[in-house]
Amino acid sequence: MKLCYIIANFIGKTMPGKAKLLIVDDEDTLRLLVRSELEQRGYDVDEADSGETALEKMETDHFTLVILDIRMPGIDGMEVLKRIREKNLAEKVIMLTGVDELKIARDSLQFGANDFLTKPYEIRTLLACINRVLKEKTN
Repeated sequence: MKLCYIIANFIGKTMPGKAKLLIVDDEDTLRLLVRSELEQRGYDVDEADSGETALEKMETDHFTLVILDIRMPGIDGMEVLKRIREKNLAEKVIMLTGVDELKIARDSLQFGANDFLTKPYEIRTLLACINRVLKEKTN
């Protein structure tokens, strides 16, 4: 089972440049905070407040990494993940989940997610996870 842990070497470091990220979360405050933190570190970031909006954006734009909440109204994160993999809409996916949804998060790995984080998480943990996932070779 893959889990993102803070690794001393990665704290505060980024992989700016060519990676284009999409943050998908219905929690406005969290989504905007994560976007701001990632943009400050040089990432090209877009956001979506629903699964429907995320899928629309991925149909017209290519994203290196999607940070995807599992629990959202309408199309949930698991369905979005399945469609991402069916249509090859993004290279990599990190799922976000509540602590009580760990089985679902593990299942997401079987459906093609690269990793998952449990909420609440520290931004450093997310950054370490993003760095590690972006360094993985794409299949």
